[in-house]
Amino acid sequence: MKRSLLIVTVFLAVPVLAQSAFDGTWKMNPQSTQFQSHEKFLLQNSTWHCDTCVPKISVKADGNAQKVSGSPYYDMIAVREVSDHEIEISQTKNSKVVGTQKLTASDDDKTLSTEFSFTTDGGQQGNGKGVYERTASAPAGANKVSGTWKPAKFESASDSMTTFTIKTTEDGLSMSDGIGDSYDAKFDGKDYPYKGDPGTTSVVLKKIDANTIEETDKRNGKVITVTRMTVASDGKSMKMATQDKLRNSAYSSTAEKQ
Repeated sequence: MKRSLLIVTVFLAVPVLAQSAFDGTWKMNPQSTQFQSHEKFLLQNSTWHCDTCVPKISVKADGNAQKVSGSPYYDMIAVREVSDHEIEISQTKNSKVVGTQKLTASDDDKTLSTEFSFTTDGGQQGNGKGVYERTASAPAGANKVSGTWKPAKFESASDSMTTFTIKTTEDGLSMSDGIGDSYDAKFDGKDYPYKGDPGTTSVVLKKIDANTIEETDKRNGKVITVTRMTVASDGKSMKMATQDKLRNSAYSSTAEKQ
């Protein structure tokens, strides 16, 4: 599911007259990701609730696709209870499957594994695996995937999700990635179109210093994420720290120059 549970890639650069430290192709290391967030799930009485999803989800867990509103990425969702500790989720948009997810609680009830895949509006695909750690128990009688969970780690993410290319331009930069997202923006504080992601409509770039850029992503004029990117002094790695305004959460990761 594009830019949903456990997904954390961001793409930025710094312009100078000559090639800058940001120019080139970068690859995020999924296992470097650190989270300041949580997920709250409940599957009880044959109904699935996700209180931390944006938008919040509440649908029958009968395996049938049901209409939902408020998401730019899908318009229907189906939830199937596989067992007392495993569920499968399918998302569709315009009658086409665009995302799948499997959640499986461990036998000791301490961790929750996730496997996900997605297809973008442009047909690009991605997938990955991750692990949550339990921070609050499931209510009595609920499926074991229920409760409050803290994202612990990415185990893997496809190259399409983690690889991106930056090119500096006059007074700005351009970015493109493996799932069809791109923009061409200047460091003048103005909004520029963000292409490829239906959930991000514009971007604003701010140059902090020679090795640091701040990117603000918006959806129809509303700020949704703010990311600060800093290239290390040796030019080989880049730290990306994101504040997710929609989910009231934060995460950070490291990308390495290829």
